Amino acid sequence: MLSRRGFIGSAALLASASVVSGRAQAAAIPEAPMMDKAVMQPPIIPTSGPDYQPTVTLNGWTLPWRMNGDWKEFHLVAEPVVREFSEGMKVNLWGYNGQSPGPTIEAVEGDKVRIFVTNKLPEHTTVHWHGMILPNGMDGVGGLTQPHIKPGKTFVYEFVLTKSGTFMYHPHSDEMVQMAMGMMGMFVVHPRDTAFRRVDRDFVFIMSTYLVDPGTYLPKVNEMTDFNMWTWNSRVFPGIDPLPVRLKDRVRVRIGNLTMTNHPIHLHGHHFHVSCTDGGWIPESAFWPETTTDVPVGAVRAFDFVADNPGDWAFHCHKSHHTMNAMGHDVKNLIGVDRKQLAAAIGKLAPDAMVMGHTGMAMGEMEMPAPDNTLPMMTGSGQFGAIEMGGMFTVVKIREEMAPNDYSDPGPYKFPQGTVAYEFKGEPVSAPRQTINQPNSSAPASVKKPTGNHSNH
Repeated sequence: MLSRRGFIGSAALLASASVVSGRAQAAAIPEAPMMDKAVMQPPIIPTSGPDYQPTVTLNGWTLPWRMNGDWKEFHLVAEPVVREFSEGMKVNLWGYNGQSPGPTIEAVEGDKVRIFVTNKLPEHTTVHWHGMILPNGMDGVGGLTQPHIKPGKTFVYEFVLTKSGTFMYHPHSDEMVQMAMGMMGMFVVHPRDTAFRRVDRDFVFIMSTYLVDPGTYLPKVNEMTDFNMWTWNSRVFPGIDPLPVRLKDRVRVRIGNLTMTNHPIHLHGHHFHVSCTDGGWIPESAFWPETTTDVPVGAVRAFDFVADNPGDWAFHCHKSHHTMNAMGHDVKNLIGVDRKQLAAAIGKLAPDAMVMGHTGMAMGEMEMPAPDNTLPMMTGSGQFGAIEMGGMFTVVKIREEMAPNDYSDPGPYKFPQGTVAYEFKGEPVSAPRQTINQPNSSAPASVKKPTGNHSNH
């Protein structure tokens, strides 16, 4: 794997080269860094140009670049990849530079960017720069604004980043297949004004959904509604990175949505305000406090908050099925049904069958066999036992002792004495139920009939 530090450093000689025409400059294709690790990689700290707080990508990385004159050059490679959704489940997807989603592209308002896109897919593709203001011929809609990038070919996109904000990239070529196979990524443009809405920690991820039948390795790309893998950066809980944060840090979380439904994203223990969409920055006069923000399909939401409440705070989609993994959508609701006799009958026909659900579906303490290459509906564990979540769920871990730019997992929160909910050990008290006085049945009541006439009974 190419070292990102070395990649940037090796471009120093190119930065001093004389500037020639754009077409001549594009003659030398930069190397394409690859990544095979599904954990959050350290951010790329800016060493020249305007200062900014770099983003960190959950279970991902930032794409290195080289400076060629005054152009910032990137190289994306569209290709088949294997992505581990969580330990025990790998899926064959399409992505960029070794992963799905692709690496985050990061730059600064006013930068001139040149992005090489090499196609190693079995079909043609393009790249659309979602939400960005650029020349029409760089917009990436195959057949409309450019020829398709055929397999084995490399195309070049060149444009100036006229506005800062949070954007996405994805194909506009055979979209139903290519986006459903995981081809997407985030594009963060920092303000040139280094003081504008500065934060201490800046996280980013993109949401995607898949239907992968248990025991299989390929998504069903024609599915429109019934997904069983709800992912952040093509990972599900407990495989999604936590968000480590220092107490009192100003934090920004940027979220892109390229799924088939909206997602109400909820953070425990804090209030935040939505600061940015893929259409630009929201004026401070329009802020209002939230604990949940809805992220529509094909949109970006970024929210800011001050991490002033230490602990391990749940962070998740608030659609309950979106915090669940595979194998659960067809389970019948049998709460309250005594299934002992039914279980005995089924056991004679299928000795390995498990009859479950008459007292609820809590599964955290269960151990049962599952098909190959799938995950239980609910999983994960914490210091008090089973967490019983899946899908779009992770934890914001706020600690006073964390160092700046330290993104390592600080482990479980150490609760101060007397701050954890506890079991009541006293004697139960029986309280009389409150009686409700019934109205006198003989009292007259006025009834208004549809005709408008009134009568007394």
